[in-house]
Amino acid sequence: MCAESKHACPAILAPAGGRASFLAAVAAGADEIYCGLKRFSARMEAKNVTPPQLGALVRLAHDRGVKVHVALNTVVKAGELEEAGSLLALLSKQIRPDGLIVQDIGLARLARQAGYSGELHLSTLANVSFPAALSLVRRDLGVDRVVVPRELDVDEIRAMGAACVAGLRLEVFVHGALCYGVSGRCYWSSYLGGKSGLRGRCVQPCRRVYVQGRRRQRFFSCCDLSLDVLAKVLLTVPQVAAWKIEGRKKGPHYVYHTVKAYRIFRDHGSDPVARREALRLLALALGRPTVHYRFLPQRVQDPVKTDVQTGSGLLVGHTKGGRQRAYITVREALLAGDSLRVGTEDEGWHVVFEAPRAVPKKGRLDIQPFLKRSPAKGTPVFLVDRKQPVLKQALRSLDTEMSSKPRIHVRHGAFYLKLPRRLKNRPKPVEVCVYRMRPDRRSCRGGLELWLSSEAMAAIGEGKTWNRLWWWMPPVLWPKDEARVKALVGKAIKAGSRHFVLNAPWQRTLFSNPKSVILWAGPFCNLANPLALMEAARLGCRGAIVSPELGASDYLELGRHSPIPLGIVISGYWPLTISRARSRELKTRTPFLSPKAEMAWAQSYQDGTWVYPNWPLDLRSQMGDLKRAGYCRFVHLFEPVPTGVKIKRRPGRWNWDHGLA
Repeated sequence: MCAESKHACPAILAPAGGRASFLAAVAAGADEIYCGLKRFSARMEAKNVTPPQLGALVRLAHDRGVKVHVALNTVVKAGELEEAGSLLALLSKQIRPDGLIVQDIGLARLARQAGYSGELHLSTLANVSFPAALSLVRRDLGVDRVVVPRELDVDEIRAMGAACVAGLRLEVFVHGALCYGVSGRCYWSSYLGGKSGLRGRCVQPCRRVYVQGRRRQRFFSCCDLSLDVLAKVLLTVPQVAAWKIEGRKKGPHYVYHTVKAYRIFRDHGSDPVARREALRLLALALGRPTVHYRFLPQRVQDPVKTDVQTGSGLLVGHTKGGRQRAYITVREALLAGDSLRVGTEDEGWHVVFEAPRAVPKKGRLDIQPFLKRSPAKGTPVFLVDRKQPVLKQALRSLDTEMSSKPRIHVRHGAFYLKLPRRLKNRPKPVEVCVYRMRPDRRSCRGGLELWLSSEAMAAIGEGKTWNRLWWWMPPVLWPKDEARVKALVGKAIKAGSRHFVLNAPWQRTLFSNPKSVILWAGPFCNLANPLALMEAARLGCRGAIVSPELGASDYLELGRHSPIPLGIVISGYWPLTISRARSRELKTRTPFLSPKAEMAWAQSYQDGTWVYPNWPLDLRSQMGDLKRAGYCRFVHLFEPVPTGVKIKRRPGRWNWDHGLA
């Protein structure tokens, strides 16, 4: 039992982007650690570990009663299933982690094929965001834990907890970086060059400087999340199994200090002296400025603060002295060996170096010798990692302990991949148009489909058209919206509609009698392999509009192996990202420019802020190849373009030519 609660203590779940951070988590007293391998990790920019390294680290952790969860939480393409299955078999038979974190519903089935018998955790990238979804993911996918979105407030977390069925628990983020976009609903990085956040390769375009009118700001760069003293409120939600600290790209110093701080908040949160010590530890953790974001519904904090520096690390000064003799006067005392970064991460020229000596607070450090180019006066300098003597000693001790044990040999074994049977009789190809409101019929190339909303229903009005309509469900559904959207679904069915496109597989739970309607999985389900398609079919989907991020070979291979009819977004405006936040400084329906003068705009809808580029997706010239590969539903997305947005003529093929990294 937890000293601060009558319920079982939630675990402090620490990130480990590499070996040193893993050992720091153990040294700090983490109850659980999550880490990734070199493949299929949603933090591919982290160092991650090899299977032999992971085997030794898991043994060390288990010897100390610490659980280890391995993240294989990327979207998996059709051609990668055998490799992923082989890796899962290795984990299952030789390394034996306590939990496996996935976002791709196909990997849930693949893990069982590979003999994995541990816990399955559904990543926040899977976007299980409303209470009714929880019974489905437990019953139909066998999930043991759901990582809920960072955007939920404490009342919404309580509602999620109350909806947990037997055997299912929640994992809640308490600290770390915030993405502007909702997890699993951001395609910005991928749209600009094939490096997908859903594949762990995000280049963080949201951190860049944008221009709107006369304002030049980081309109999308978020502060870090920190619940700090508020985290104790989660002790009243018994279904919360773990307090999760984000940070697999952070160093051991960050991991050590955040773990120690949240152990204090959990175990001694009522002691004011202990709380001050925990806050002191967080202040030393080298993070960005922090907010509690939406956690308190009566006091929501905007995560985007354009007047503060949101580069990663602790801001310790700005360059002075001109371009030939740059130096800084430090705001915080530095230790010899501290890692410093000059410039922000989105600036390609930024430099990371180690402080050659200790520097007292307000002392001067000459940085010119470490620079490849001279930065402009006033360039920010960040402390990004340090190893204090106590931490260095702890890491050395754990290193010695690991070295004293026999070396672990890990061998890749054979894995037989079981794919579903390919659908033989494909439906006749059809083109459809999806609108926000009732369109001008002259612009509609084929069937009419609408985003589900009360406004769209009012625009349609009474009549016989309802039985021909397809309704698209929202990409994100928050707890407060569940009853409203379920009522809209009921109204549409009562009026005669029978066709719906789900943009999360668990939206099936909003239908009182799912077998009486025809459900398709939509593109926001991010389905990219035959096993994921088979799971969608098992969840009641008659067909699927596949992930829009894929390359040509991925699309064609998926079409040849699909067990259900397939659709694809063939043209139209696809959002760069969808967010529950919007900077007060950013105007909607008004164009803004990227550092490379690419134009975009933001639009508010009921489920959040959608950001669009000023060039549409266009794969119409590939329709012949896609038909031959078996695709039968071709979707054109229509979006009202604001006055002032100039549509750019460019191919719009997204990742078709260069593939999805």
